[in-house]
Amino acid sequence: MISPEQVLAALRNVEDPDLKKDLVTLNMIKDLKIQDKQVNFTLELTTPACPMKDMLKNACVNAIKHFVAADAEININITSRVTKPMDTTQLKAIRNIILVSSGKGGVGKSTVASNLAIALGADGAKVGLIDADIYGPSVPTMFDLVGAKPSARETEDGKTLILPIEKYGIKLLSLGFFADPDQPVPWRGPMASNAIKQLFNDADWGELDYLIVDLPPGTGDIHITITQSFPIAGAVIVTTPQQVALADTRKGLAMFRMPGINIPVLGVIENMAYFTPEELPENKYYIFGKDGGKALAASFDVPFLGEIPIVQGITEGGDSGRPIALDLDHKIAVSFGEIAGRVAQQIAINNAQTAN
Repeated sequence: MISPEQVLAALRNVEDPDLKKDLVTLNMIKDLKIQDKQVNFTLELTTPACPMKDMLKNACVNAIKHFVAADAEININITSRVTKPMDTTQLKAIRNIILVSSGKGGVGKSTVASNLAIALGADGAKVGLIDADIYGPSVPTMFDLVGAKPSARETEDGKTLILPIEKYGIKLLSLGFFADPDQPVPWRGPMASNAIKQLFNDADWGELDYLIVDLPPGTGDIHITITQSFPIAGAVIVTTPQQVALADTRKGLAMFRMPGINIPVLGVIENMAYFTPEELPENKYYIFGKDGGKALAASFDVPFLGEIPIVQGITEGGDSGRPIALDLDHKIAVSFGEIAGRVAQQIAINNAQTAN
C-alpha cells in the first residue's frame, strides 16, 4: 500500500527552480488522494503562465515512481493561485500591477502591452489593461473599440464606478474611451494625474491576477503618480536595438531604481529585433542593429525577456483590432506566450522574496 507520507516524502525531492524550495514546503501539493496504486493530487502553481509546469509535473511523476512505487498510477491536476506583493493596502482585488514602459515613443510599447495581456489571459489568468498613454492612447484601435464608451454602475453607498470594457477576455480602460479620437486633449500635469488615478480607483475591475498598465513614453508625471500611488509588482521595459532608443531606454529603466520609486524591473523586451518576411520565415535581417536590448539587460543585471521581430502580421493585427497573440498557432503568438511566462515567473520570484 502507498501511504500519503511516502508520496509527500518523495515530492520533497522536487524543487521549484525559481523559489529554491521543494513543492511540499511551498504548499503546492493539494488534495492528495490514494487508492491502491492510484495517486491523485493537485499541483498548485504560482501562475497559470508558469513556463515550467510540464517540467514540474514530470519531476513529480518521476519522484513518486523512483522513491515510492515504479508501478504507481499518477494523475496530477495542475491549477494556480497567483501570488501578490506584500503591500496590498490598495486595490486588494488586483494581485499584481505590471507597468509596460519605454524610454521613447515608436518602439511598439502598446503593441507589446496588448499582446502581453492577451498571452497571459490565454494561459487562464484574469487580466486587465489600462491604457495610461494620455498623449497617444492606442488600446481603442488595437482592440477594435474606437468610439466605444464604458458604462457605469452605482454602488450601495452611492459611488459611481466605471465598468471596464471586456474584449478577448481582457478588461480594458483607456483615456481614449472618454475623448473624441479626432480631437487633441491638452493635458496639464495635475489634470492628467487625476484622470489616471480614476482609471484605477473608480473602476469596477473585479478580481484580477494581473493589471497591465501601458505607460506614456519617457519619464514624467504619469509615471511618478502611478508608482507612488499604487503597489506595483514590477516594470517591463520595451526597446528597439537602435542606439538612440537604447540611450532613452537606459534613462527610463534607471528611473524605476531611483529612491522614492524603487520599482522592481522584471526585464527587457527587444521589439523590432529583426525583420522577417512572411514568405521567408527563417530569414532574419537586423536592420536596426543586433542584441541592443540583450546588452541593456545585462548592463543593468535584469532578465532579458525575449525579442519580437518586425512581422507584417503584428502591424495588421494591431490595425485591425485583433492582436496577433490571439492567433495561438502563429510563431509570434508563441513568442509572446513565452515572454508572458517569463514575466509571470519574475513576479512570482519577487513576491516570494518579499514574503520571506
